[in-house]
Amino acid sequence: MNFKHLYYFWATAKAGGIMRAGEQLHTTPQTLSTQIKLLEDRLGCALFRKSGRRLELTNDGRVALGYAEQIFALSAELESAIGKARSDQTVLEFRVGIADQVPKAIAYRLLEPALDGPGPVRLVCHEGKMQDLLAQLSVHRLDIVIADEPMGKQLSVKAFSHALGTTAMSFFAAPSLKRTLKAEFPRCLDGAPMLIQGASSAMRQRLDLWLAEQSLRPRLIGEFDDAALMKAFGSEGRGVFMSPTVLEAETCEQYGVKVLGRSDALVEEFFAISVERRITHPCVVAITEAARSQFLASR
Repeated sequence: MNFKHLYYFWATAKAGGIMRAGEQLHTTPQTLSTQIKLLEDRLGCALFRKSGRRLELTNDGRVALGYAEQIFALSAELESAIGKARSDQTVLEFRVGIADQVPKAIAYRLLEPALDGPGPVRLVCHEGKMQDLLAQLSVHRLDIVIADEPMGKQLSVKAFSHALGTTAMSFFAAPSLKRTLKAEFPRCLDGAPMLIQGASSAMRQRLDLWLAEQSLRPRLIGEFDDAALMKAFGSEGRGVFMSPTVLEAETCEQYGVKVLGRSDALVEEFFAISVERRITHPCVVAITEAARSQFLASR
């Protein structure tokens, strides 16, 4: 396949027509039409059809556009990965997967040291499910995955979990809700409305066990995969919620809530998962050293 023909098709589809694409590419409409026709002949299908004075994509054209988007996105990634900054200093690309259960504020604190190194770094973050991120890690599309649990033995990905540290958990409530809770913590949770993490969260399993050990039966109001959404409901007084103790001050300030109490028995763990047994990537080295010495309590 001639990728110049594919590029002209892609540019025409993005521009919405031959005339506008010709202006952007500084070429004639006749040249564009000829190049696109050659691509259609190569693929054996029509990519555009006329709709009045406009061109619109056929079903095959929409499929081709999807592939073209991926091809030219990868082309841009390639240029970025091996290119140079304007200062002629090599830019180090650092590709990170963040498990969707990791609080965003924690992720920022963990990743911040990677940007403070001696050279320029281009940080590329992807959020998603743990299994999907590990699949990308296995084919070297990610440098590390930040997660709230170590890699499970049941997964067939050859990678290594590097412990970053731990933090205790605190319980929060809006001032209006806190006034209605008369008992001392943790007894005040018994019968109280509560917002909790989704079933896929590693912390959810620890919370369920802790509540049972304390003989506490809160009223479950909602389950959330998104911690920020859970806190938004909590800020409106819909229920008590839990968040890392290390984020207490900013949680209270951002959501206007008060601390009910803390539990050292509930501990959230954080890991950097990489394909390296011995960490050598400079950004990962910076993250692990900073986390273990400054941010979170050592394991």
